[in-house]
Formats: sequence, structure tokens, C-alpha cells
Amino acid sequence: MKQNRENTNAFLIHITAFAGFMFPFGNIITPLIAWQTLKDRSLFLDEQDKEAVNFNISYTLYVFLISIIFVPFALGSIFSRHNNFLNSRNFNLSFDLDFPNLFGFIGLGSVAGIIYVIGIALVIIASLKAKEGENYKYPLTIKFIK
Repeated sequence: MKQNRENTNAFLIHITAFAGFMFPFGNIITPLIAWQTLKDRSLFLDEQDKEAVNFNISYTLYVFLISIIFVPFALGSIFSRHNNFLNSRNFNLSFDLDFPNLFGFIGLGSVAGIIYVIGIALVIIASLKAKEGENYKYPLTIKFIK
């Protein structure tokens, strides 16, 4: 019975990452709180908590960095035809959906969507593995908490 409870707690630890849908940084805060409350109960829960917190911090950092990189490209595609828009008296911003403008928005949306889906899939895989009692390690995770 104790092993089943540990597996269920580890499952819930990974699923708490979905709290990020309810409030900002909930994907980091809730696993961190769970880690602080459950780390002394067993080594398995401590390892799974650390892994979940490290993954969610890494995932948030990756999304933030990719957003910083791609947002200028998306905005640049809008203003690409208006070289002197600050000096002109007649500022006219057109949203023509030709190839450069469309590429900037679709590129930003598709990269963000792919990362979003990968994050959801990894959390679901980790939760199911933890429910079975396996020690799951997320890929490309920076070890902030050791």
C-alpha cells in the first residue's frame, strides 16, 4: 500500500505542472510546494519532485528565450516595407498577408505551438511513468535543484 501511495503522489507531482494553465508560473510553484512538503517521505518522491521542478523551470526558460528570439522576426515582418515610418508624416501600417508577413506570424505560432505540445506530452509521459513506479528523467532539463 505504501508503494502505491508513493506512485500516486509522484503522479500528482508531475500533473501539478498543469497548474500553469490556472495562474502564472503555476507550473513551477506547485511542484516546488509539493517538493517542499513531500521530499522527506521517500527518496523516490524527492527525485521525482526535483525532476519535475527542474523540467518546469527549464521549459519556462526555453519558451521565454525562444519568444525573445522570434518576436522581433514577427514584428520585423510587419514593418519590413516601412523603412522610414518614424520620419514620415503619413504613417500607414498595412497588414498585407503576403509571404514575408505570413511567414513571421506562422513561424512564431508554429514554433510556440510545437514547444507547447512537447511540454504537455512530456508531462503526461512523466506522470504515467511515475504512476507505474519508474524513475522518469525529462530530456534537455537543466539541473537547477540537485
